[in-house]
Amino acid sequence: MGIISRMKEILSNLFRQKARDEFKIDTVTSPEMQRAIEKCAYIYKGSPYWLDKEEHIKTINFAKAVCSETARLATLAIGIEIDGSARANWLQEQIDKELEQVRHHVEYGCAYGTVVLKPNGASVDLITPENFIVTDESNGEIQGIVFAHREISSDGRTYYTKLEYHRYIEDVYQITNRCYASKDANDTGKPIDIDETPWRGELENVGLTNLNGQRLYAVLRTPQANNVDLHCSLGLPIFYEAIEELKDLDTAYSRNATEIFDSRRMLLLDSDKLLETGTRVNNTQDGFERSKKRLRLPEYVKNVNSSDIKGFYQEVNPSLNTDTRLTGINALLSQIGYKCGFSNGYFVFNETTGIQTATGVEAEQQRTIQFIKDVRDKLQICMDDLIAALNIFADLYQLAPRGLYETVYDFGDITYNEDEDRARWYSYVTSNKIPFWYYLVKFEGFSEEEAKALEEEAQPKEPDLFGASGEE
Repeated sequence: MGIISRMKEILSNLFRQKARDEFKIDTVTSPEMQRAIEKCAYIYKGSPYWLDKEEHIKTINFAKAVCSETARLATLAIGIEIDGSARANWLQEQIDKELEQVRHHVEYGCAYGTVVLKPNGASVDLITPENFIVTDESNGEIQGIVFAHREISSDGRTYYTKLEYHRYIEDVYQITNRCYASKDANDTGKPIDIDETPWRGELENVGLTNLNGQRLYAVLRTPQANNVDLHCSLGLPIFYEAIEELKDLDTAYSRNATEIFDSRRMLLLDSDKLLETGTRVNNTQDGFERSKKRLRLPEYVKNVNSSDIKGFYQEVNPSLNTDTRLTGINALLSQIGYKCGFSNGYFVFNETTGIQTATGVEAEQQRTIQFIKDVRDKLQICMDDLIAALNIFADLYQLAPRGLYETVYDFGDITYNEDEDRARWYSYVTSNKIPFWYYLVKFEGFSEEEAKALEEEAQPKEPDLFGASGEE
């Protein structure tokens, strides 16, 4: 564990203790669940517990690759359209900002199991488990939560901390803010008025009614069931079930890399075979090096001293077990992918399947397709809650006129094949189902005006009375 990571862990524990003391609450998240999340966080960051310098065990951080690929597929060509009023237009502007970061946010959600998206007035904050405490939950949903925010003064000398407690008390949505200031980065410090902090202008106590159960934050949770704590509202990182295989993968990869590193060819040669006549015995090594340079011998030629009257000569050319090791690595990759939700064989080294149609891909990748759909369903729920939170935020701070809104989601097809799509749409052109200009706009990047002009120019000219086309 690095020094910075250790400091963050200490600070997170300080936040939790300060929240317990300030609000007289405690977390409902079990210690086992907290340890599971922390362990996976270190794995995702590239610091798994199995690193070993003496045994040359490194990490290729494949957990990060799995989370990144999941986020890429889940957010592929994502579109969110909000219509209906001036309020809808304002909400669209806020969601457009979020869409610029949504792939990163989904990746962090996959890595931590649960992340919270929370409006701050200018954008949306991403809050990971080390910076929030769940105080109440019901039916798998978070009902009470404390957020920890930290800011540093412009001169870098003062560290400000804000604890923000959200919960329902009967039908009233209560928000309580408590702020602290410290000269020590590893301490929360003493209480301070909120107007003396970067959060000036916010209220220390807020009570909202008529929210119909809505909250001022949204939760993104992974789809699989939690088998560490069955009653916990938090999700598990998508690679949690594959931790042992990730460890084995790093071990196998490190062993292969070490074998390659140690496989340098060597030629062991008695110095007598190169030394010039009359060279002093106590200068044999220097004479050998001079002879190597004079004869331009390769680096892998090494000097040995031999008592054999005939001298010594031996080539060392280690053989590699790369093919055998790659077979084992591929088996681990396939098992990791399957446990994370992907189809068997989705992650494989040195494998090609050739050109496949979308239908063929869909048939082979049904598990992957279903997994990504599950992630997208969770993402859509999160976005619905985020839009609702933004709507409440707009009412609270009068950021846009009140009005109704309607949301439409669009996700890209992960089995999409452009060549196949082109061929299908061109067949519509040849069968006169669609005009050619539409094809040019859709696939060739023409504007509608340019495409129509090009299509018109390509039409054959009508012959005149004498059979001429009208051109001289």
